[in-house]
Amino acid sequence: MPGRERPLRKVLVANRGEIAVRILRALREMGIRGAAIYSEPDRRGLPVVLADEAHPIGAAASAESYLRAAAIVELARQIGADAVHPGYGFLAENAEFAAMCATAGVTFIGPPAEAMAAMGSKIESRRLMRAAGVPVVPGGEEALADLDQAASFAESIGYPVMLKAAAGGGGKGMRRVEAADQLAAAYRAARSEARASFADDRVYIEKFLVRPRHLEIQVLGDTQGKLVSLGERECSLQRRHQKVVEEAPSPVMTPELRQRMGEAAVRAAAAVGYTNAGTVEFMLDASGDFYFLEMNARLQVEHPVTEWVTGLDIVRAQIEIACGKPLGPEFDTVEPRGHAFEVRIYAEDPYRNFAPSPGRLRRLRWPDGPGVRVDAGVYEGDEVTIHYDPLLAKLTVWGGDRGQALARLDRALAELRIEGIRTTVPLFQALLEDDDFRRGDLDIEMLDRKLSNGELRAERPAELADLGALAAAVEHVERTARIAAVSPPARRDRWRQTARREGLR
Repeated sequence: MPGRERPLRKVLVANRGEIAVRILRALREMGIRGAAIYSEPDRRGLPVVLADEAHPIGAAASAESYLRAAAIVELARQIGADAVHPGYGFLAENAEFAAMCATAGVTFIGPPAEAMAAMGSKIESRRLMRAAGVPVVPGGEEALADLDQAASFAESIGYPVMLKAAAGGGGKGMRRVEAADQLAAAYRAARSEARASFADDRVYIEKFLVRPRHLEIQVLGDTQGKLVSLGERECSLQRRHQKVVEEAPSPVMTPELRQRMGEAAVRAAAAVGYTNAGTVEFMLDASGDFYFLEMNARLQVEHPVTEWVTGLDIVRAQIEIACGKPLGPEFDTVEPRGHAFEVRIYAEDPYRNFAPSPGRLRRLRWPDGPGVRVDAGVYEGDEVTIHYDPLLAKLTVWGGDRGQALARLDRALAELRIEGIRTTVPLFQALLEDDDFRRGDLDIEMLDRKLSNGELRAERPAELADLGALAAAVEHVERTARIAAVSPPARRDRWRQTARREGLR
């Protein structure tokens, strides 16, 4: 019941990896018992090590473990959990899962199922935003009926255009179309990918904004009706529509623009009766106009940068809101202090077109010192498998200004040591040498553009290549005796399919 406080004694964390660790730590600090779930490959994972209790949930495949909504709700009921925290990805934005929790009398630490459903449909959310006075990218109001209708819409708003999946995000089911002769192939490809990723082949059309920035506003809402904005994050550095580096505040933000975007984000959340943590994403064009893109009805991967510059604990706030507590006065007027960056450390090899790099973490040393934070889901000796998204950790840094934050990021990356697998760390080190990145001159195509023309491709040191070959040979001998052979192409396909299912942004 809104306004009534409900203390929580035990929370089941329905996720894995670094976000499960992040939530378990918040629960420990609040004196709430944290229960973890784990699939068979994750039975020795860091969340299992840190949780007060841990329970098996199924086999390696996500569909047989972390996506088993009914089994997770039943487990919560059996172990006496008062609430479930879904983290991000997996079931975090599944309105049916949230409704199942409510029916079972288990608090869902997230928005109401109705709000989630409203924002889950890209077409419906566009209608709601228009009605709420939130700027929306010009485009169609309905899913496209056929190719002829797509051609008619494209001609009316002008090329280039973007085809987008109606039922999802994460870069899936998206195709940029520069001219009319490309439309038919793009339309077929977008529908096919949307069907494979979301079991829904509906697509709609939008005007394509040339080299915009991707900015998002963090919002929080309590059950008493208070909704606030916590400011923006710059998320323009993306590879194939997936965020790679985030920062706060945005290098181009002004107080006036921050106020307007914050007010628009609050209107967007209020339009669907939103509570708990959520993020409203916008595109910002070169003229300073911004447009609603989508709302992520969950905790974001990049929430630590907002925590750095606001001094607020967003995960703790989520849990307190779920308990029925109102947002305190510290949320009333939030202004960024200093500057923060986040880089996502993936088990991928940037020297081999970001191919997956599973294996054992033979050596692991995280950076430390002033203004450095690591949110990790792995430990030294841990095994990185092919079954799930390859995110190992998030390295975030804070400085008094953007220059100091960049210097701390450089220092932290130099301290970091990961041996046994390849990671995306060399990409970030190359970015730190890039003039456009250092100036904050960013757009959503910049990273792909620089990668494709070779601007960010550093030479692999010979000694690193030799050590990698040696580690790979040792790993091969050890692994051969205990796992079935899987060809590299099959391994890559399996990993990519898993990342699509998890829908991480």
